[in-house]
Amino acid sequence: MAKNDDKPFILGLGGTTNPFSSTEQALAIALKTAADAGAETELFGSAKLCALPHYRSDPAGLNETGKALVEAVRRADGIILASPGYHGTISGLVKNAVDYIEETAGDERVYLDGLPVGLIVTAYGWQATGSTLAAMRSIVHALRGWPTPLGVGINASGGIFKDGVCADEAVNEQLRLVAQQVMRGSHRRQYLTQ
Repeated sequence: MAKNDDKPFILGLGGTTNPFSSTEQALAIALKTAADAGAETELFGSAKLCALPHYRSDPAGLNETGKALVEAVRRADGIILASPGYHGTISGLVKNAVDYIEETAGDERVYLDGLPVGLIVTAYGWQATGSTLAAMRSIVHALRGWPTPLGVGINASGGIFKDGVCADEAVNEQLRLVAQQVMRGSHRRQYLTQ
């Protein structure tokens, strides 16, 4: 949503139960590119994902983490979504977080309508990266978002991530590029709502 300043808000959503996973490290690298380009960013990663109950499982409503996620989605000018490729598709942990976007169904901006969404997949092999990336694109389309032209598929079986650094410069370049595409798309949103 438009804010008083011209600083786009980019939400990074994804990871695994491990805060040092290749998925979360890749997401953090992409978010840093957005922050370096002037965005306000937030990483909704491992600890927050693990604090989310199964969507709509609590009759009392959303917990504080769920409310924070929904508000971050509402504020977002762009999203970078990252998932491990588990058995050829998006992980249950990340899918549960995506399900919380249903809370925006009655909003003026429904779901991710008009938002650029960058996609990152990490897996221990190439087959799972391709099928998971395709599944994520389908999910983003169903939520009315605009997947960026580049989706990053990373074969992390060689242990290329360590201490927040990726040893593969080609992967680093792809992570920078997907963040740049989200940033460019986030500035176009002002024309979509007029």
